[in-house]
Amino acid sequence: MDDYFDEDGYPTAEALHKITKWDYADIEGCFAFMRHLWAYDNYWREEKVSEDNYTGMQYDTPRQRYFISTAGWSGNEDIIRAFQENHLLWALTWVQSRRGGHYIFELRK
Repeated sequence: MDDYFDEDGYPTAEALHKITKWDYADIEGCFAFMRHLWAYDNYWREEKVSEDNYTGMQYDTPRQRYFISTAGWSGNEDIIRAFQENHLLWALTWVQSRRGGHYIFELRK
């Protein structure tokens, strides 16, 4: 998968295009691919949840929650933009965005 980085360590156009066209049947695979491309490990966190921390609502199925921050790095911001262009995957997983490049995504297990 290292062919997906250019000589400066940024995701290639091919890698970003792959994200925009990723099949909705493999959402976990898309997140694994984006995780591989992501710079700054401490700005990507995953956790399994069975309850919404904000509302206290119990979920009927366990979920995987992703807390992702771009850390202002343009390569990470390119990955997020590519993911936004995959409208179905974005709609199925997006929970929250905050100023400063902070995102929360969730998918049912």
